[in-house]
Amino acid sequence: MFKKWFGKPEPTKPKSPEIMGLYLGGSFSLDPLKLRLIQPHLTIENAASDHIIQAVGEVNLDTGGKILRFYTDDDAYLQVILDGGDTENHITDVKLWYFYDTKTVGSDTQWQSLLNTDISKPYYNLEGTEFTRVWDSIGQESPPVAMTEKTYEEDGDTSTTDQFAMLYERPINEDDVETLLVTGEEKIINNNHDRCLVLSTGFNIEPADITING
Repeated sequence: MFKKWFGKPEPTKPKSPEIMGLYLGGSFSLDPLKLRLIQPHLTIENAASDHIIQAVGEVNLDTGGKILRFYTDDDAYLQVILDGGDTENHITDVKLWYFYDTKTVGSDTQWQSLLNTDISKPYYNLEGTEFTRVWDSIGQESPPVAMTEKTYEEDGDTSTTDQFAMLYERPINEDDVETLLVTGEEKIINNNHDRCLVLSTGFNIEPADITING
């Protein structure tokens, strides 16, 4: 009777992760002086100081840690890595990443080649600049690191992406490095594999460089 009068209750939207005052739909600014000083040494150009968070990604690592990614309106994401807990005291790394290139993987053969040889190699060349592999394992083989990211959208939708990634870096001055993330991404859409190769470049951010706008 009462359900007929008042209708069905609205379904509860899944709550996206938050940290450091960063949350889905919120915004933040980065120290413009830091950006101005570091950008001439980076692959990217015209990085924005002000960002609006349009999606949030969460990766639970086998080590017990967690990766949070706050995707912004500037084709970028602020990544926060935590170890041993979900509070600011457990933050071990913060980086700002920009998407450099995305290519569709059209066949199983191409996909297997990416996983076996193309994502992980001792060095990766980007625009004539050499990056050195960071995630090395014992022996000659260093396969891509597998992880699964759950992404929360502003409209309440969620999606899951399997990722196979390798991290590279290069020094840009005495204190800083530029990082390169090479990732094979796979989603299942209508029982079909949707695959792509994603290249992103990033650099370190200190919590003090971030201002939360709301």
